[in-house]
Amino acid sequence: MFTPLKEQYQTDIVPALMKEFEYQSVMQVPRLTKIVVNVGLGEALDNAKAIEFAVNDITAVTGQKPVVTKAKKSIAGFKLREGRTIGVKVTLRGERMWS
Repeated sequence: MFTPLKEQYQTDIVPALMKEFEYQSVMQVPRLTKIVVNVGLGEALDNAKAIEFAVNDITAVTGQKPVVTKAKKSIAGFKLREGRTIGVKVTLRGERMWS
């Protein structure tokens, strides 16, 4: 079963790419494998509730629970410490990517 986005990709975008780049086979056309939705939160350093709001918002948009991202390094210019929460992200694959 195709979703409207996947159907549009198959019927409109793939033929257009084949024509534009002169591909001989449908298998030469690039395909989407994943979509990453990321929300960076600069204000999360000052406001702890910002993470909760971001988690709720991204869950409502994607239908999937996000992963909280943390800083890998300390950066003095941004007043950032290693391990502090700086955002949330969701990786969509397969059918969830198209719906």
